[in-house]
Amino acid sequence: MYILFPSPYIIAQENFPIGSRPAALANAVVMESDIWSVFHNQAGLGDYHNLSIGFHHENKYVVDEFALHALALTVPVNQGTIGFSYTYFGYPKYNESKIGLGFGKNFGDKFSAGVQVNYHYVYVFGEYENRHALTAEGGIQYKPIETIRIGIHVFNPSRSRLSPVDIDTLMTTLRAGFSYSPVEKLWMAIETEKNLDYNLRIKAGIEYEILKGLNLRTGIISHPVQNTFGLGFNISRISADVAFSHNQTLGFMPHFSLQVRLK
Repeated sequence: MYILFPSPYIIAQENFPIGSRPAALANAVVMESDIWSVFHNQAGLGDYHNLSIGFHHENKYVVDEFALHALALTVPVNQGTIGFSYTYFGYPKYNESKIGLGFGKNFGDKFSAGVQVNYHYVYVFGEYENRHALTAEGGIQYKPIETIRIGIHVFNPSRSRLSPVDIDTLMTTLRAGFSYSPVEKLWMAIETEKNLDYNLRIKAGIEYEILKGLNLRTGIISHPVQNTFGLGFNISRISADVAFSHNQTLGFMPHFSLQVRLK
């Protein structure tokens, strides 16, 4: 997110991770294929062939001005899947929004790739200038065997900026990770994330289906340490997910998502 200073300049915007299932799994999902791939790795759209819509809400550190809302839409086409995404963070006097249009495609049974372009807009009430920018992102996924998935994703490799000044550079991140499912009901993943401006982060998550349609999830993130946990409910074409994450310095964040598979 942005931090405001008593000047007309603002510093780099965060590329918010979206989805309560990802949040419960410490966002170690760069190798996953679902509707939230539009936010984490567009290569996952290549394996996701559902017409779906998803809604996400979280209240960062239980502060109303830090509310985050998101929308995702996936549309399968002959050559792959198109993904649309929208995020809105903030309140009327200060807010950040991002609109993304992505596409993912399979290349055989084991490999998929995806790309996306984003439009960023930052509104600040009063004397501060509003900001606009375009970014690109994309990734690949590989399944050497059915139980293992590998994913790599890069966001903003061109180091796009919201204005000519250096402090308005948007974040650039590289993520890589793999998941392993030793049995049908158990899923485990580990991921590394490097923001060019910060230390390397390691994220790990685990998911277990305790009852049919009911999944228990937990995870941990380093630098700073953050614990995550949550539940997922699947009923026919509807999925509802809740998650809680805890930052040792800033406190708790609740997350809620709802997904509907239309076709």
